[in-house]
Amino acid sequence: MAQGDLALVTGASGFVGAAVARALTKAGLQVRVTTRAGQADGNLAALGLETVRLDLNDPDSFAPALAGCRYLFHVAADYRLWVPDESAMRRVNIDGSLALLRAAAQTGVERSVYTSSVAALGLTDDGTPADETTPIRPEHHVGAYKRSKYDAEAAVRALAEAGQEIVIVNPSTPVGPGDVKPTPTGQTILDAARGRIPAYVNTGLNIVHVDDVATGHLLALEKGVRGQSYILGAENMMLRDLLALIASQTGRAAPRIRLPITPLVPLAWVMERVAERTGKTPLMTPDILKMARKTMFFSSARARRELGYNPRPAALAVRDALSWFRAQGKLA
Repeated sequence: MAQGDLALVTGASGFVGAAVARALTKAGLQVRVTTRAGQADGNLAALGLETVRLDLNDPDSFAPALAGCRYLFHVAADYRLWVPDESAMRRVNIDGSLALLRAAAQTGVERSVYTSSVAALGLTDDGTPADETTPIRPEHHVGAYKRSKYDAEAAVRALAEAGQEIVIVNPSTPVGPGDVKPTPTGQTILDAARGRIPAYVNTGLNIVHVDDVATGHLLALEKGVRGQSYILGAENMMLRDLLALIASQTGRAAPRIRLPITPLVPLAWVMERVAERTGKTPLMTPDILKMARKTMFFSSARARRELGYNPRPAALAVRDALSWFRAQGKLA
């Protein structure tokens, strides 16, 4: 990697993609970012970088966007916890991703970093942290998004095994500044900071600062092994502890009511049926509750050991997220 090398970043209007674009610019790379017709600007205006059109459903848009690029960071994905049409998500996350990576090889891109997710990985039975080698079972992939990311990662790994220079990264649950949409986790932080979460379910997740995820992408480009996957996470936390952390940073009382999951299943089923009729994303679905039963803890030991990845504590990620939301007037 040399100063001024051109890198294409897909998905830079979003949370993680924008952070990746910022990190690459700071490292001295020339960065080009993508947008698609009708897409909201998101973070693009603030980045002030060259912007080109690219639509993962339109292979004709790939070559012009990739022209002259030495590197590709494919961050874009259809990330929704519920979709009325799973096939549309699969066309983007699997078919579109594979077509773009093949086009990258054909246009002379030397190395690609593919952004997968811990959603594509297995989980342990006892709640201990999983890693890149944890066995994967069908029941781990609950919901359209998880299924699409698992299938996409398997296909991307096959491209790498066939000789294409691709490194895979698996971010856990990013938190921090620039969450414009916001993500489901960002919305949880907002709601908790506003005192709108009076109770919690007994689930666990891995919290990581979005800027550390971005740094992990750069490290994967520089040091990652072709076809290898690297978990980019930081701190494992139970949901109650995350909510308590948010409460401590906003001067609110932490929620103390723990909700059992089983009685919520009929309500979630009704919400999903309503969503199918209205097209509006439901607050809960049976799949979301199935995921909540899992303790989704992960280890970033491989990334620390092989890439030199060194993420900051979750408390700093939450602090920076709250500061950004406050500056945007979302906590008034």
